[in-house]
Amino acid sequence: MFTAVLVGVVVGGLIYYLVQRSKNQVLKAVDGWWVTGATPDGEEDTTIRPFEVTTSAEELEDLYRRIDQTRPVAALEDSQFEYGFNSNYLEKVVSYWRNDFDWRRQIDKINQYPHFKTKIEGIDVHYLHVKPKKVPEGTTAIPLIMVHGWPGSFYEFYGLIPLLTEPTNPDDLVFEVVCPSIPGYGFSEAPQKKGFDSVCAANIFHKLMKRLGFQQFYAHGGDWGFLVTTNMAQLEPKIVKGLHLNFAAASKPGLRVVLSIMLGRHFPKLFGFTDLDIQNLYPFMDKVVVESLKESGYMHIQATKPDTAGRGLNDSPVGLAAYILEKFSTWTNRDFRNLEDGGLTRKFSLDDLLTNVMIYWVSGCIIPSMRFYKENVGKGLDRPHTKIPVHVPTGFASFPNELMYTPELWLKPKYPKVVTYSPMARGGHFAAMEEPQLMAEDIQKFAKAVEKKKLK
Repeated sequence: MFTAVLVGVVVGGLIYYLVQRSKNQVLKAVDGWWVTGATPDGEEDTTIRPFEVTTSAEELEDLYRRIDQTRPVAALEDSQFEYGFNSNYLEKVVSYWRNDFDWRRQIDKINQYPHFKTKIEGIDVHYLHVKPKKVPEGTTAIPLIMVHGWPGSFYEFYGLIPLLTEPTNPDDLVFEVVCPSIPGYGFSEAPQKKGFDSVCAANIFHKLMKRLGFQQFYAHGGDWGFLVTTNMAQLEPKIVKGLHLNFAAASKPGLRVVLSIMLGRHFPKLFGFTDLDIQNLYPFMDKVVVESLKESGYMHIQATKPDTAGRGLNDSPVGLAAYILEKFSTWTNRDFRNLEDGGLTRKFSLDDLLTNVMIYWVSGCIIPSMRFYKENVGKGLDRPHTKIPVHVPTGFASFPNELMYTPELWLKPKYPKVVTYSPMARGGHFAAMEEPQLMAEDIQKFAKAVEKKKLK
């Protein structure tokens, strides 16, 4: 009897220890200096400077010259977007870009929100900071940082920002929004040393939010933004009040996840799978494995030799447009591969798509943006942050045409505090840009749930 009790106490104590250790795990970040040379003595310049996007006449003339000198290639007969960006349709996009697209008008649209730059760990970090025009009496605006991915930019959030900072529903929360460019993307300076990964970006964005005076804030991300904001929550879980995602790569599969893959189709209730889960996951080989292989070739290139392919894209605006816009086709809806125009203007305007391309072109950021894959994926999949759960309230918007479908069961090992899991009516990988209204509604739903919990 005594032995049984002793064993029970030991086992119970071990379980308690493991649970508490898991709860107490916090990701560690090391401050860096990401420009050439040694870290200077003295304190870092914390000046915040207003910034505006500008383009000279010479830059535009160079762009047009390069477009005019492109060498067209005929598309294969009846190939649609199955071989990549259809060359015949590309000629139409390029013609619009060269003759009708008004970049200066788009610059005015970009500059409608306040932009700033500030140096953090040597890097000139670019960000938008949009404050609400009106906050209901007795309330305060809720700080929210939103982080983009590749091949997107801060511009992805332009349809979403006003819905959060100026909601029309009087019962909605009012947000104060910060949208930074990941270093190496857009108008944030590129790291000049090896090793700048998602944890480094998360550390820099924490410093940015502290510099702006925020003691606590919410975070939202998709694509790389999911990993950067996840790392932010892991670094300082007491500062990130809530984490909202629309993309999440499943953590290392435990036994329950593996069993769900093998048996979930036949015993869905055993794993809490919904009809939607079954529809999106099975047949597993076709819908998960094969589809992932079809869309991940770029990742292997960028995670191994980004500078080689990137050099060609940095010189050719047409090549850059094809490389980026192909993702806005297939990643929005895989069925768009079967359309001669890739379905691009079914969800986006050419003006918005080309504005995102122009941000990459005028900033010359395609190579450093691709290097981010090398710094993250190239270091292996067994990084410290992959083993640490996120003990921050988490909301997940599951868009049906997302590249990687993640049922709630697969989220829980990494994000044990899932507050809201929302199957969305429509939308794909670039959901903030494609479906800003749906995204705003889900961010509201999540933040309200977290705020109510904190009041109890």
